Amino acid sequence: MTRHAGPSRVFLSTDAVGGVWQYTLELARAFARRRVEVDIAVLGPGVSADQRRRVADLHGVRLHETGLPLDWTANAPSELDIASNTLAALAQQLNADTVQLHTPALVAQSLWHAPVLAVIHSCVGTWWSAMRGGADIPDDFVWRMAAVRTGLRAASCVVAPTRAFAEMVGRTYDLQRKIDVVHNGRAAAKFSLKDRTEREGVLAVGRLWDEAKNMTLLDDAAKLMTAVPVAAAGANQGPNGATVRLGRMQALGILDEPKIAEAMAAARIFASPAQYEPFGLAVLEAAHASLPLVLADIPTFRELWDGAAIFLPLGDAAVWAETLSDLHGQPESCRRWGMKARARATTYSVERFDGAMWEKHSRMLDPAARAAVAA
Repeated sequence: MTRHAGPSRVFLSTDAVGGVWQYTLELARAFARRRVEVDIAVLGPGVSADQRRRVADLHGVRLHETGLPLDWTANAPSELDIASNTLAALAQQLNADTVQLHTPALVAQSLWHAPVLAVIHSCVGTWWSAMRGGADIPDDFVWRMAAVRTGLRAASCVVAPTRAFAEMVGRTYDLQRKIDVVHNGRAAAKFSLKDRTEREGVLAVGRLWDEAKNMTLLDDAAKLMTAVPVAAAGANQGPNGATVRLGRMQALGILDEPKIAEAMAAARIFASPAQYEPFGLAVLEAAHASLPLVLADIPTFRELWDGAAIFLPLGDAAVWAETLSDLHGQPESCRRWGMKARARATTYSVERFDGAMWEKHSRMLDPAARAAVAA
């Protein structure tokens, strides 16, 4: 492999609401170990005290809370233009060598002084395709999708977290260019695992308010499992006003990383019935905790966890209830599936993730590569 000189200062944009934040922090931590200066610009809701503290603990990493809207919370194209222009000006002011944006929607509205890598963690177009079949796209999705489409074509490099999602993006936006695939990486938390027979209940983690997470199905399954406790950690109301109402499931609210680790260490099973999930960092965290994974049978989960998880159909709460109840009553089976999940999790290491993303940033600085993009 050809070695390229890497950047000495990197500008990252992010969203503090969900998994994108964890992704950004993991990458910033990895780049900081390379003695790279990292500037993180946060859009959307502000960071929590715990999030701010975690950044402050990293040498050479600085946080910039912009107050700018996210691409999926902006009220008009003009707000997206302002966000893009503001980020471009900030990146230039900070003299970044490379820029990484957490959505292609922020790329094309501005002239960037440095090469831009766009990571497509998710987008309204693929969300709509998965949830509604792609027909009758609402007007406020149309202009957001147009921004994503233009950004996908304009970025120096585009990265998706799974092959299945990259293919979905290509179909949704009729994209001809290559999308690079880099599986996310996550360092294992320090778990004090209880004995398998002492661990109890089913745990789900994520943006509960997002209907794509399909928490209502798990709640319906929980109503059929009176002997098995089911809990969910995460926000039940989103910045876009979306909410979810749960009946049987215990809502744990928003937990910080240590509390999430505690919940995973105490649970017996992890479940994700997501209908749309481009990667699923919470699933990876659960696998590190040796939790057996019971997942919706969708292409991204199959790509990542085939052979290391139990897959169930999307729409049948009775099947989920029966499977979860039966598995919960078999601690030895939980142990075997948990070990399979943990073994697979080691292949999604921070080292591999860091190396792949470092190569993308370094390659963008190669004169030949920059000339090819400009052409």
